[in-house]
Amino acid sequence: MKYYKYLLLIGVLVLVRCRSNVASVYDFPKPVDTHSQSIVMQDKRLYKADDVSADNRFDGARLNNFFQVDDQTFQVDIFPENTPINPSPWYSFKIWSDNPRQLDLILNYDSVPHRYQPWLSNNGIDWSMMDSTKIEMLSENKVKIHLQLARDTLWVSAQELVNSERVRTWCLDVSRHAAVHFDVVGKSLLGKDIYRLRIGEGIEQKKPTIIILSRQHPPEVTGYFAMQAFIDEILKDNPVSNAFREKYEVLVYPLMNPDGVDLGHWRHNAGGIDLNRDWAYYRQPETRTVANDIVKKLHKERSKVILGLDFHSTWYDIFYTNIPQTKSLTDFKDFWIYSVKESIQDSILERASEPLTPVSKSWFYEQFNAVGITYEIGDGTSRPYIKEKGETTAREMMKLLLYKD
Repeated sequence: MKYYKYLLLIGVLVLVRCRSNVASVYDFPKPVDTHSQSIVMQDKRLYKADDVSADNRFDGARLNNFFQVDDQTFQVDIFPENTPINPSPWYSFKIWSDNPRQLDLILNYDSVPHRYQPWLSNNGIDWSMMDSTKIEMLSENKVKIHLQLARDTLWVSAQELVNSERVRTWCLDVSRHAAVHFDVVGKSLLGKDIYRLRIGEGIEQKKPTIIILSRQHPPEVTGYFAMQAFIDEILKDNPVSNAFREKYEVLVYPLMNPDGVDLGHWRHNAGGIDLNRDWAYYRQPETRTVANDIVKKLHKERSKVILGLDFHSTWYDIFYTNIPQTKSLTDFKDFWIYSVKESIQDSILERASEPLTPVSKSWFYEQFNAVGITYEIGDGTSRPYIKEKGETTAREMMKLLLYKD
């Protein structure tokens, strides 16, 4: 009998250990169905009309059709991966002409309003925003842009192109820092790598942990830029950053949706789902991988998440926060937002709500009783200001956490 009791005890311990390595599921008051939905894959090809060519054969491209309207005018169609969908009409393509010429190019989004002012590049790396005087609104869902073409390729994109390969390059560059460890923690639905950066110095055990997420939504490049500046500040060689890395650990998941990014999606992953609605049952492999990786690592190191920041983009800069306070960081967000506002001498928008829907900020609160913040940057926010804000928010966070006791 003692033998069977011993086996039962071992079985219970194994079950508890296994369960402690996976994220808990939640029934949020406002649930969202995140079972996979079908998507429409764009036809990757070289288009040619008259002496003008357009190309979407690269990761991050979005171009669904290209044709000539008249002698001076051409049109590109930009359609989403599936519907219903948030109106974030991402586009990115290459265009050139056999002969130097000027032309008008219509961007047609069908039933969705124009959102992103075009960015132009001659090499796909260095970008500049298009002159607004060369852009004409034809209707809510059609815009005409005036281009000067030549035989050399011109890249046209809704934002700067930052596909999975460029995120990987950034991760490798950042991981040269002695305090950074770069890992692949799993695979997306289409088998792409899901990256993690671990930042910290000294022992890993029992360190308070900050979680950073980015690119759940493919077009949200400005939020990604803020995340990069945020991380850069944490890695600087100065008294505050050095002390912070000794006392705290930061887990960064910089590319939550590699499939959606490389497929040029407007919003969803390859399963046709908004990943920032999948933090209840983790039906998509990307959210499941990251959620379980966080929980497993914390259990192994006997650590605790105190803060989660999820970087996004929207029409303007704003922080979305939770109304409930946490025991570990009472009033943190209020002091943090105030200190950032004082430092950059600019207004800071915040909108607080109850954790009712399965988004990441709600999950941070429910899973860890941690502060959860959706860190939004405007689509058109200037790049120098994004850098300043990313650095400032990181610096003020570190100072508050270091001196909170």
